[in-house]
Amino acid sequence: MSNQQLYRFHTITEYHRAAGLPAPAHPLISLVNMADLTRPLAEGSFSLIYDFYSVSMKRVKHAKFKYGQQASDFDEGVLFFMSPGQVFGMEIEKGHEMHRPEGWMLLIHPDFLWNTPLAKNIKQYEFFGYSVYEALYLSDKEKVMLSTITQNIEQEYNANIDRFSQSVIIAQLELLLTYSERFYQRQFITRKIASHEILTKLEDLLAGYFNSGALAQKGLPSVTFIAESLNISPGYLSGLLKSLTGQNTQQHLHNKLIDLAKEKLSTTTLTVSEIAYELGFEHLQSFSKLFKTKTNLSPLEFRHSFN
Repeated sequence: MSNQQLYRFHTITEYHRAAGLPAPAHPLISLVNMADLTRPLAEGSFSLIYDFYSVSMKRVKHAKFKYGQQASDFDEGVLFFMSPGQVFGMEIEKGHEMHRPEGWMLLIHPDFLWNTPLAKNIKQYEFFGYSVYEALYLSDKEKVMLSTITQNIEQEYNANIDRFSQSVIIAQLELLLTYSERFYQRQFITRKIASHEILTKLEDLLAGYFNSGALAQKGLPSVTFIAESLNISPGYLSGLLKSLTGQNTQQHLHNKLIDLAKEKLSTTTLTVSEIAYELGFEHLQSFSKLFKTKTNLSPLEFRHSFN
């Protein structure tokens, strides 16, 4: 998207003002009904940055949401998450005006979480780092369940604030995030074709990298490099692998590396030092330590087991 305008909102109040909404009832948390938006934030192609968390269930006709070279439409309605500082691109299709969106958007400023366990724990929910096209597709039952939780949050912050208010809202937020994590695990399984296509591309990518000799020159590829090569976010790749294999991306890489080491130890006459070098290790000790951690044998003990 060229000549793209960038809009940054530091506070929830700023967003309300730009969207033509009344001032939020609470400055640090707000549930926005998408049907109440009186005007689009911008026309054509633009990007948004929020300095607060957002959880959105949106349905927007004739709008494309961008991440890298990927585009997703929100015609059917999906749930997606944004952490503070994340860039969100949007493009209105040519020849169309954006129809009034449906759904809701829950905005949470980090200051609202201050001095609660969720201030730290929210970083454990990896879907806040997923890209837009890795959004969560919900069943009608799941939509109702999450919408009910957000309505409970809205009722609480619109009520008379007392010393229990923050605790009640935090509890509802944690419930919302826990259900979302459960639904993502379900999505990894139910969307098997897309998930296994990613795994196939991952295996092809790693095979090409290992066979090219890049290990000796560059070492093990980073999780970020792999995710960018697959055009998905690192968090989504890790979540997908955990669901399908029980391992995160780094563990998957290490296991692939050990499989290659076993092959070289059992089928070649290369020394352990030479194998360590070919696998990208600068120090033999580092290779030996990883190998023993994964196999309970030293490289030499493993080799001798074949004699």
